[in-house]
Amino acid sequence: MTNKNTVKGVGNQIAGNSKEAAGKVTGNKKLEAEGRAQELKGDVQRAAGKAEEKLKKVADDIRK
Repeated sequence: MTNKNTVKGVGNQIAGNSKEAAGKVTGNKKLEAEGRAQELKGDVQRAAGKAEEKLKKVADDIRK
C-alpha cells in the first residue's frame, strides 16, 4: 500500500532530477542545486512514507 508521502516523494525525486540535469546541461549552478535539494526532499518524503506504512502495519498487527 502506498501513501501520500511516498507518492509525493517520488514526484519530488523525479522533478528534482530533471531540474538538476537541466542545470548541468545549461551550466546553471543555481538550478542544479535547486534540483538536488528537491531530489533530497523527495528522498526524505519517500522514507517517511515507508516508515508510516511500517508503523501502520505494526499497529494493525497489534490490533489483531
